[in-house]
Amino acid sequence: MLLLHVLMGFAVYAYRPAAQFMLFGILGGFLLYVILKENKNNEALMAAAYMAGAEVFFRMNGGMVFYETGKYSVILFLLIGMFYKGTSSRTVPFWIYLFILFPGVVVASFTLDYDVVFRKAIAFNLSGPVCLGVSALYCYYKKISKVEFNYVLMMLLMPLVANMAYLYFYTPSIGEALMSGTNSNYAASGGYGPNQISTVMGLGAFLVCTRLFTIKDRTINIIDMVLLTLMSYRAIVTFSRGGVFTALVCALAFIFIYYIKQDSKSQSKLIKKMALLLFAVVTTWAVITVQTQGLITYRYTNRDASGKLEDDITTGRAELIITELKGFYYNPVIGVGVGKAKEFRSEEAGTETASHNEVSRLLSEHGLLGLVAILILIFVPIIFWTKFRNNYYFLAFLAFWFLTINHSAMRIALPAFVYGLALLYIVDEKKDPLHRKRLAGK
Repeated sequence: MLLLHVLMGFAVYAYRPAAQFMLFGILGGFLLYVILKENKNNEALMAAAYMAGAEVFFRMNGGMVFYETGKYSVILFLLIGMFYKGTSSRTVPFWIYLFILFPGVVVASFTLDYDVVFRKAIAFNLSGPVCLGVSALYCYYKKISKVEFNYVLMMLLMPLVANMAYLYFYTPSIGEALMSGTNSNYAASGGYGPNQISTVMGLGAFLVCTRLFTIKDRTINIIDMVLLTLMSYRAIVTFSRGGVFTALVCALAFIFIYYIKQDSKSQSKLIKKMALLLFAVVTTWAVITVQTQGLITYRYTNRDASGKLEDDITTGRAELIITELKGFYYNPVIGVGVGKAKEFRSEEAGTETASHNEVSRLLSEHGLLGLVAILILIFVPIIFWTKFRNNYYFLAFLAFWFLTINHSAMRIALPAFVYGLALLYIVDEKKDPLHRKRLAGK
């Protein structure tokens, strides 16, 4: 699997149109696989995981039919999965969340300017939240074995490996590419958006980091350590900080939960792995610091190329949030309508930059209903966690969702899908004889 996806990265680098052929083949193959298996072992979730991980890779290489194909495919696979296996009766809060989104569409039909393509505006702003809602419906209280869950994570990781390989082929020597200042670097991001590349490489680094603790095999651990170094490197050299900080918080959250759930003997072994992990991260940072002649340090201490402290650590995001909160202030009940926040910002601040913060966008475009949606998304998982603390990834996945939507909105499917993964009820079949008997009965 690993070598195959490295080859995929090279094939797309060598012949860019290959990305579209690959996408059609993968979509068709997964669709057939899920239908033939009737989603008996959560094949739909695995297919959705793969497409969530592959979205940026195919999008940056022109493989997508529509810009939002990644989100559409995640929604499609999960809907097929729900057709075969249904959903939990406890998913009512997420049905409410989905219904909350659509009054804003009605408001937008009256408020959007005539020259705006209504379908595109709605799809761009609602495909992410709807993807999150569908992911939550599928995963909430969904019982899944540890083996199946690990397969889901593998499906999520593999296309990120292909993306990483492509980046190395695209920019094998990044010395000159990194000497253009301290702004987000497109040359080191495969010619694509540094924010999204930082996000996906950060997630990839986090996933292989967790495998160092959950998989007890020296050979695999060595491979994962190499992958961790390579992915961390590509995330950092984008000079986009959001994905890197998010990955760091996620890793710390996972390690904390995993550590406290181990016995004292296992904890002592984990400390050695933590030390090795810290050494790898520090070494990677040191290499990049030398390559950039200290520019990466300036970037992360909010300085420009001359070493002068920047005034705005948010790189303009604070102003975007302020204008969206103004939209909520002026239209607190129904909001300004889906897609209207961008136009409202143009009227208020003279810029049409799309939102980078999903929380302020929900408030601005949906009003009080948006506030209810935010409260559902935050408190329902927390209540779930107080009852079932069997998912080591819960805090990390929830942190990935929340931090990502606050620096990159929901431009990609990953935060929506990962939010759903936090809601899975993971069963250890070795400790649950009833569950093992049910699996054998299949």
